[in-house]
Amino acid sequence: MREVLSKVALVTGANRGIGREIARQLAENGVHTLVAGRRREAVAEAAASLRSMGFDVAPLVLDVTKPESIAAAAAEVAEKYGRLDILVNNAGIRIEEYGKQPSEQPMERWRETFDTNLFGVVEVTTAFLPLIRKSAAGRIVNVSSLLASLTKHGDPTSYVYSDAFKSLPAYSASKSAVNSWTVHLAYELRDTPIKVNSVHPGYTKTDLNDGAGDLEIPIGAKTSVDMALLGADGPSSSYVHLGKVLPW
Repeated sequence: MREVLSKVALVTGANRGIGREIARQLAENGVHTLVAGRRREAVAEAAASLRSMGFDVAPLVLDVTKPESIAAAAAEVAEKYGRLDILVNNAGIRIEEYGKQPSEQPMERWRETFDTNLFGVVEVTTAFLPLIRKSAAGRIVNVSSLLASLTKHGDPTSYVYSDAFKSLPAYSASKSAVNSWTVHLAYELRDTPIKVNSVHPGYTKTDLNDGAGDLEIPIGAKTSVDMALLGADGPSSSYVHLGKVLPW
């Protein structure tokens, strides 16, 4: 039997870090939230921990790099809920070594980075889009980065313009591509109630940044949650951080 809920959300890469906090904040706002990740034990543990705090969440096994896992997850959500109201594409990796020149990063790291950060986003979104179309007001949030901004990369006054961040060409390019995917999909869905946006979480203290950053995780999750809960008068095809539109 399908569950009848006011809103159903799915957050990828939600067993830890920003993803887990996005799931928590969505549930705090009354959204039934699927805590998705590739390792069954990790998502079960994360969901159980959030449920113990009173949050309405459920685990979902979903490896964004494996088509069979994506298809199985979409089928499970379709069978149980019949629709999806919110998709937050949060899963991402940063596997390049700081300190290398852009041309020194190995090609296998480029390919692995794009498999998760771009191709995973596209494949998950297209797999779940039929369910999002069944929502009264679907929301798709793509977690990008300020490193996606070509404008900021060319601005010597930006923190992006540094040896450290210039050593992450694959990560930066993958997030620029996510922004491009965002505007293309938003155009396709322009005559529907579905809104598609990219967000920069901020330089947040997570494992992806080796614990470095300016923001604590709850603030890093806030922009994604705000865009996931966007009203009918909110934007689509935007790139934002904490309510501020960022340069492409």
